[in-house]
Amino acid sequence: MEKLEIQRKDWKILSFIRSSTKKESWLTETPEETVRQEFVCRLVNDYWYSLDQMGEEILLTTSSRWTGKARADIVVWKTKEEKESNKIAFLVVELKASFINLKVEDCYQWYNYATWSRAKLFAVSNGKELQVYKTIEEELPLNLQPVNDIPHASDIINENKLEDFLSKTKEFTGDEFSKVLQKCHNIIRNNDKLSPESAFDEISKILFIKIMYERRPKQEAIFSFKQFQKLKDAWNLSRWKSETESSYMQRLFEDVKEEFKEDNIFETHEKINLREVSFEQIVKELEIYNLTTTSSDVKWIAFEKFLGRTLRGELGQFFTPRTLVNFMVDVLNPVEWELICDPSCGSGWFLIRAFEKMRDQVSHEFILRKKEKQKEVFWENLENIEDKWLNEKYDLFLEEINREEEGRIRNLCHDSIFGTDANPRMARVSKMNMIMHGDGHNGIHHHDWLVNIKEISENKFDIIIANPPFGSRVAKDLKIDGTNISILDSFDVGKYSTLTEVLFLERNLKLLKPGWRMGVVLPEWVLNNSNLQKVRDYFESKAKILLIVSIPQDVFIASGATVKPSLVFLKKFSAEEEKEYKDIKAQAEKEASQEYDEIIGIKNTEFKNTKDKEEKKKIKSEISELESKKETKIKNIIKDKFNYQIAIAEVAKAGISTTGWVIENELEPLAKEFSEYRNNNNLW
Repeated sequence: MEKLEIQRKDWKILSFIRSSTKKESWLTETPEETVRQEFVCRLVNDYWYSLDQMGEEILLTTSSRWTGKARADIVVWKTKEEKESNKIAFLVVELKASFINLKVEDCYQWYNYATWSRAKLFAVSNGKELQVYKTIEEELPLNLQPVNDIPHASDIINENKLEDFLSKTKEFTGDEFSKVLQKCHNIIRNNDKLSPESAFDEISKILFIKIMYERRPKQEAIFSFKQFQKLKDAWNLSRWKSETESSYMQRLFEDVKEEFKEDNIFETHEKINLREVSFEQIVKELEIYNLTTTSSDVKWIAFEKFLGRTLRGELGQFFTPRTLVNFMVDVLNPVEWELICDPSCGSGWFLIRAFEKMRDQVSHEFILRKKEKQKEVFWENLENIEDKWLNEKYDLFLEEINREEEGRIRNLCHDSIFGTDANPRMARVSKMNMIMHGDGHNGIHHHDWLVNIKEISENKFDIIIANPPFGSRVAKDLKIDGTNISILDSFDVGKYSTLTEVLFLERNLKLLKPGWRMGVVLPEWVLNNSNLQKVRDYFESKAKILLIVSIPQDVFIASGATVKPSLVFLKKFSAEEEKEYKDIKAQAEKEASQEYDEIIGIKNTEFKNTKDKEEKKKIKSEISELESKKETKIKNIIKDKFNYQIAIAEVAKAGISTTGWVIENELEPLAKEFSEYRNNNNLW
């Protein structure tokens, strides 16, 4: 088959398809027409389709649901004969100018036409990037099934061969991702004899290679065993390979380190510590899936099951169940422009959910704006959807509005999401997880949550959301970056308790801006242990309690912990509230002093003057009782004058059983109820 090359003359470009049918074939060279003819060349040269099985500006055969006219940029039939017989097309292609960034929702009308015409595939391209989707009746345009590539012409005649091709890239379903990761883990265990933690490190490196390929716009950059074998053959034939890059596998990983160099994910000296046979077996397991398009919940299931098993024993990491994460993010309701931090981010799910919620808010706004603009340009029922001039006008609008949307999403990624984790492995897992879920990883740092860094410092954040480390104690001195730092001296509650969850709560409050909010998972005993009363008093003097939710122990048993949790939501005092509280407290102390200080003073004098041990003991007890009454009076006055409502709830079922099964989730209606309560009471 003769190779096609773009032909131009007198500001016009040759239409290969029209010239093959003897029609007027020289067309005005617009950006869109250039993309179309380049794509036709690609279909012929790379995929071996013939011009006589293609058409352009073809009126689609639609169902009775739509009576207008829709012309497709390129249509491909399985054979020349099917085209001549006017049978159902195999592929419908929508093309955009090269300056238009691809968003399939911008092509949703064309996708519907392709679906209604019963074409098997829909593709959209701007000449630089290609997206291919299965067309599924009634499928929502924002929930498409992606396909890795357009099939080769030789693959579409045989139905079994075609279906096999279309299954090469698919989304993970159910527990499939977890099983695949476990299979990869077993490959490493059997071939390389690495520990579970080290095995996951190696799997994560390969996952980053896959992510890198999925992020690259050029279609020839495909993560596949076949593609890598070509690289391997070329590498082994080369004469210039160095001792430090002893295989194509290491070369791929060097590309990953360069791609993510600014993110400090990998050390410069790191390598893939696997045999090539292990690497290749894992590539075969992963090649048919698309990590980027797989739903968030499916990837979450995998991390809960596989990663939880892998890291729990060695590192004591307990992943917060997604039902709790969803609820806490919904209650805190992050919106665009707010700064969010998780100081012990673990695998990053709180930040991912917060990022997704804000991103979806932005995307929804832009989808509505695009739909309104479509009605404005093409009229209410899109009667003029064919008009080329109007399409060019709309494409210019898309270029501008997509640039605006991308800028706002980029701001979310780089300026809104922050987290730290003291464990380098978990910081890497969090970064990888966030990249797979749409980014936001730039704000993740490997750092101890107890200490400020430039990116995460006091009075900076609008929202803190976290599941802090439980049950351990913080030493008085901590070595950070080789320097001994006296940690407890920097905490007000350090004199009352050295428990991590107590210090963490104070740390969170200090990270918040005045007047802003946080949600944390706490062991229930922190809320009712009498030994921690002074700790609770301290926090009530710094923040308002918005909501306390008692959660069944089941949710954490499923992830390997035995703690009975509560979800606590607080709002740090604003400057006005802090002043009001201090004034009320000062007045309360004055009133209580007037009532008790004189008699306490008399009792102290009696204590000093008596020498009788029993009498001293009795007076000391009386003084203690008086001081307790004075303290109670102060609290009661403050409670009476600084009065606000605290929402308290208890749920019996939180969406997950002790064995990890999905059950009824009472948190979902509670989140909606609290949202109404928050709005009605103007909590923030």
